[in-house]
Amino acid sequence: MPSVSTIAQAEEVRKTSPEQAIPLYQSILAAAGADVSARNDQETALLKLAQCYRDLHRPNELAALIHDSRTLITSIPKAKTAKIIRTLIDYFSEIPNTLPLQIEVCKETIQWTIQEKRIFLKQALETRLIALYLDNKMYSDSLALVGTLLKELKKLDDKMVLVEVQLLESRVCHALRNLPKAKAALTSARTSANAIYCPPLLQAALDMQSGILHAEEKDYKTGFSYFYETLEGYSSLDDPRAISALKYMLLCKVMLNLSDDIQSILNSKVALKYRGVEVEAMKAIASAHNNRSLQEFEQALAAYRDELGNDPIIRNHLASLYDKLLEQNLVRVIEPFSRVEISHIAEIIKLPAQQVEVKLSQMILDKTFHGVLDQGAGCLVVFEETPVDKTYESALDTMKNMANVVESLYEKASKLS
Repeated sequence: MPSVSTIAQAEEVRKTSPEQAIPLYQSILAAAGADVSARNDQETALLKLAQCYRDLHRPNELAALIHDSRTLITSIPKAKTAKIIRTLIDYFSEIPNTLPLQIEVCKETIQWTIQEKRIFLKQALETRLIALYLDNKMYSDSLALVGTLLKELKKLDDKMVLVEVQLLESRVCHALRNLPKAKAALTSARTSANAIYCPPLLQAALDMQSGILHAEEKDYKTGFSYFYETLEGYSSLDDPRAISALKYMLLCKVMLNLSDDIQSILNSKVALKYRGVEVEAMKAIASAHNNRSLQEFEQALAAYRDELGNDPIIRNHLASLYDKLLEQNLVRVIEPFSRVEISHIAEIIKLPAQQVEVKLSQMILDKTFHGVLDQGAGCLVVFEETPVDKTYESALDTMKNMANVVESLYEKASKLS
């Protein structure tokens, strides 16, 4: 069996030099052979060659391979074809800066599936394309494709793909800050998932999205429980997304002012294997929040810029946490004063005077405290909080009660007559 020995030889060469293994795999793909064994060898060679291109970061050659392998793929059973094509397209995600090319290849392959009338493969690839659009921030294209795909899936009653598409719709709407629609799409996804066996990875993804939406509504306690379920789901399958779930769990504890619980979470059996720079970043934020130190907070953000700044979920919540911390610090600083220079406040909390002035004006408008900014003198004038006069409210309540009494007496008098 020459092709088998060639595959074994190519595998040996690939271990030391993927570059030299490429011609060997290409020769197997070019060899003619209609028997089952030869066809299996060609399938193996196709995937191994794609892995070589992935490892060597050659996206254009990988795109050409997907295009050129269509002749081979048409002779493979349809169920197997779908798995091979999705695997080949997924290899792009491990090559940096290939998102536009990946979208282009996905579109071309979808056109081919339409010509070949492979409906289920087309729907699987369109689902993948929606996820790619989402990663590339092409939200309008995502929603347009979601709309057409959902109509097709509801007709075919393909619940598994339907759950995936509804989950993607929820993520797109969340990215657009349309939270009501994101919640509605997630509810639909959960309803569809209840009617079928939901694989652990998909269930973990649903739990992750549920936790994110609850956190957006400041319901961090419920969000934490969903993130815990997500962590267990991803951890059991050694999925790298487990670290994100752990980070979100720690974030929820910080937002709930329960930073002391973080150490016990990190010492748990599930979390121990994910200790690293990502977790250290969240510990630094928790420490800064516990100490109510803006300086420590900013130092943590600067030191762990990639870990904290690249995740939009963490970035948004940390921005609101920073605002909250800044407000608490400013209220504490201005409390003893009736008139104080803005430059003095800025010096105490170690922030630029312009930033402090903007935040103080926002707090005055939000009625966090009563005062005015004297910009001419560069001062903040704080007023005593005047007690609310409740005479007017009490008079209205008395009149309301009197009206009820008069009405009751009138009803009784009318019954007597």
